[in-house]
Amino acid sequence: MLLHISSDGVPIYQQIVEQIQFRIMSGQLGVGDELPPIRGLAESLRVNPNTVARAYRELENDGLVEKRRTTGTFVAELPENRSIAQRRRLLAPQIEKLIIQSRQLGFSIDDVIDQLEKRDQQLSREIRS
Repeated sequence: MLLHISSDGVPIYQQIVEQIQFRIMSGQLGVGDELPPIRGLAESLRVNPNTVARAYRELENDGLVEKRRTTGTFVAELPENRSIAQRRRLLAPQIEKLIIQSRQLGFSIDDVIDQLEKRDQQLSREIRS
């Protein structure tokens, strides 16, 4: 599993959690898929195994993965309504950042919505081409 760790001030375990959450919520990781072993992921990321273990515990506490004794950590089955709520929760920080930045630049929410709709149309046309 390819993950990217940055030095932007976000704790490493949180970066791991967010990237795995995104992959689960977007369908890149499906129910029953096995996550890399803690030691293996720690080695590939060049981080302490305790950091990866903490990320996996957090994912388990959120109900996204389940640990199976002696076999590993696997993506858990999510009820559909929970999946939608979790996907919205993943999107919330980006929405908040967009709102804050648009206010700082002097744009109204209507301006932002208009820009989002225009960009969505452009992307839709690009995807169809």
